Amino acid sequence: MDDLDKYIQQRKDRDPSFAEAYESGYQEFLIGVLLKEARQSAGVTQEELATAIHTKKSVISRLENRASDARVSTLRKVAQALGKELVIELRDQVSKPKRRKAARKKMAPA
Repeated sequence: MDDLDKYIQQRKDRDPSFAEAYESGYQEFLIGVLLKEARQSAGVTQEELATAIHTKKSVISRLENRASDARVSTLRKVAQALGKELVIELRDQVSKPKRRKAARKKMAPA
């Protein structure tokens, strides 16, 4: 683990809101990376992909650089245009049991 990784881990340990924002931002970053890698591996330019899904090149660029505001329907179109399947999965949060218990209490009938 390098110094940056150590700092990030220490900051996450001290500040739960930082940890949550970091993880959320990291996931959005990964989506963009996956989209860009899929497009490049298909040998398609941003312009060609945009044309294929009837949008603008700037939309493709924004998805690849900041996927936080991406609609599922847009991600599905991109996946289909690249010959891929979009898979969305909900998983249990193994590392955050306290929040799950709090969420269950909120959802429990009174």
